[in-house]
Amino acid sequence: MSTHRTPNALANESSPYLLQHAYNPVAWMPWGEAAFAKAKAEDKPIFLSIGYATCHWCHVMERESFENEEVAQILNENFVPIKVDREERPDVDAVYMAVTQGMSNGRGGWPMSVWLFPDRRPITAGTYFPPEDRWGRPGFKSILRQVSEVWKNRREELEEQAKGITEWLNAQGKPTGKTELGIATLKDNAEEHARRFDHKHGGFESAPKFPTPHRLSALLRTADILPAPESINIAVRTLDAMADGGIHDQVGGGFHRYSTDREWLTPHFEKMLYDQALLVEAYLDAWQVTGEPRHAAIVRDILEYTLRDLRDEGGAFHSAEDADSEGVEGKFYVWSMAELKAHLGGDAAVVASAWGCADQGNFHDEASGTQTGDNILHLPRPLDQTAKLHGLEPATLRATLQRAREILFEVRTHRVRPLLDDKVLTDWNGLMLGAIARAGVLLDEKRYLLAATQCAEFLSRMMWRDGRLLHRYRKGSAGILGFVDDYAFFGNGLFQLYQATLEPRWLDLAATMGREMVRLFWHEGEGLFHTQGSDDPDKLIAPNRSLYDGAIPSGNSAAALLLARLGRTLQDEALLNVARRTLESMSPQISGHTPGFNYALAALEHFVLPGQEIVIAGEMADSATKALIAETRKHFLPRAILIHHEPGTDGEAIRKLVPYVANQLPVQGQAAAYVCEHYTCKAPVTTPQVLARLIRGQP
Repeated sequence: MSTHRTPNALANESSPYLLQHAYNPVAWMPWGEAAFAKAKAEDKPIFLSIGYATCHWCHVMERESFENEEVAQILNENFVPIKVDREERPDVDAVYMAVTQGMSNGRGGWPMSVWLFPDRRPITAGTYFPPEDRWGRPGFKSILRQVSEVWKNRREELEEQAKGITEWLNAQGKPTGKTELGIATLKDNAEEHARRFDHKHGGFESAPKFPTPHRLSALLRTADILPAPESINIAVRTLDAMADGGIHDQVGGGFHRYSTDREWLTPHFEKMLYDQALLVEAYLDAWQVTGEPRHAAIVRDILEYTLRDLRDEGGAFHSAEDADSEGVEGKFYVWSMAELKAHLGGDAAVVASAWGCADQGNFHDEASGTQTGDNILHLPRPLDQTAKLHGLEPATLRATLQRAREILFEVRTHRVRPLLDDKVLTDWNGLMLGAIARAGVLLDEKRYLLAATQCAEFLSRMMWRDGRLLHRYRKGSAGILGFVDDYAFFGNGLFQLYQATLEPRWLDLAATMGREMVRLFWHEGEGLFHTQGSDDPDKLIAPNRSLYDGAIPSGNSAAALLLARLGRTLQDEALLNVARRTLESMSPQISGHTPGFNYALAALEHFVLPGQEIVIAGEMADSATKALIAETRKHFLPRAILIHHEPGTDGEAIRKLVPYVANQLPVQGQAAAYVCEHYTCKAPVTTPQVLARLIRGQP
């Protein structure tokens, strides 16, 4: 934070990112009518800076430019500077990210730097700029002066440019026809991933490498159907490589944002809630497919970190942890050999060998390109090989590493922690809610199920006001009208919580989210969801139609998945039709680049692949009922829907939601399972053994 003593207009904001800039000498204003009116009254262009609290290069640009008095003077005299937290306002971010990418050959990122007319039409855009001209690239001060000069002397050029950009923006994401989607689409996706697979290091393409775990989940979900056994190998090898890499915090658990290299060694050290949630889902998929305990262990590793370090006292989850500590990226996480020797004593040599450490270090500072002398802990080879190398039994080495992990974790508690971005976002919490609920029931961890329930209760209590979902909560205050992602992700999380607990209240709330999502965000004429609700008073210069599944799944993909799940469960053809139309409107983009739409493919699978509706009828207290439910959960059934029907008055809630279960009752007083597929139900069965055969499609 700057030492500048007079706060600017960001001092009254809730966002940790905006508050970081509250003492910059730049006269920042938050996004809103006051800033736009000021720009219009003073006849100044707007400089819009978008970033987030845990963004490393956002910190760099702040230190270099926004804390610089000369830069601040240029900005304050010639522009109205506005700061936006992209995580608070994903709608604003999405619109201007499209502009930035359109003007930069598809490249974009944060910090994002955009110049606007007072009516918010874009003039030009970029990302990080150094303060001075460097290596033939214009510096931030030069660009500010150029824009100011053109604004004052050649504004008609900017008017023409802004008109063209705005027209282009409004056309982005509009449906362009329909392409047939089906099993062939899923096959194309598997084949495309096989072509892009890095056989040496796992993952896809070259550096940088992002986890994008929903891509791996898609491969695992469809491997047995296509059939494509290589998909299992691709997904598992990638998950194992990430778990062994420096992108995985070997001491404290959880995963960093992405790897800057092909080897998964050197990460950008932020930790994001959404990454943890999506990775839990992927490792659970791998565990169910392979049965390998190591995959379940990584799920626990991620969730222990999340519950320990990201949980809000109210039961929801905070957004992220920064990459930087004491102004240095990764400082909290890396170790010199001297530190390892000092803290681990006689175990230091074997631990350093196992975790790939060297005297000269393995951490290269990205900004300077120099060796830091520090080490990122990772597993460069299987532990059995390291044990053999040192003449140890594998179990002995594992015990030694566990001792070292505990010692280093304790040492690390005395370091300066990275900043915690402690805002609660409904959409990201929806992802974690679903992941931790599923982990709780599959791993039989009651703590996880309790945490999922508490998260859902927090969101339904604190983020629901006057019949409207809100987007952001921090320190007792909730605000910002929810976006389509909030309804879709929270709805999917609630659906998974119902699958885990079989409590009808969660299915009921998921249905409310789905139907309200359609009412507020569905654009009938386009067959797509817009990011902003129809009731949002802050109308942007162009609608955003979130289609592409990047680090986070898109709003349209998640909406289609929620409606496919709900439509099948509730037998609501209207919801299914909206899901179908959404996929149809996205079909040209999906067919043209399947790896960018793997969450959308999860929705598609509900329409083109076999899926089962399994109703267990019986009293929940009955051990026979529990045995049938437990048998269902032993199997990897990514498209199955499980419903529990309690006979008598206790089943009224589920019968109201799913009327057809009224006819699915215990058989001669015994708990029974009804398995339906392709609109046909098989005869009820009463034993787990016969149920297992039905689930596997055996006679």
